[in-house]
Amino acid sequence: MSKTILTIDDSASIRQMVAMTLSGAGLDVLEAGNGQEGYEVATTNTVHAILTDLNMPVLNGIEFIRKYRQHPSSKGIPIILLTTESDDELKRQAKEAGATGWIVKPFKQDQLLAIIKKVTGA
Repeated sequence: MSKTILTIDDSASIRQMVAMTLSGAGLDVLEAGNGQEGYEVATTNTVHAILTDLNMPVLNGIEFIRKYRQHPSSKGIPIILLTTESDDELKRQAKEAGATGWIVKPFKQDQLLAIIKKVTGA
């Protein structure tokens, strides 16, 4: 069974790059353009991990994590922030909200795949 990864980013080009990287490794990819869309996709589909941007309209990455972690389907689902931010205070807030990890953009494809494989057991 293939693992399904949800990528949430307001940048279509980033979503496309992430989707190409993950699908090229045999993973299924769902996409959302902001945290609210991501929440709807995450709670109505089976996902095995979530990659989310931090700075987005409607619901940012940390707000998305806080909201999603209140939903029963989020239990055990790893959430990785994929962002240009590297501030320790933001990392602390993300971890408190329930984030599993943090990748700084621009990302290396092999690094992204290694982290996804590690957190999903793929």
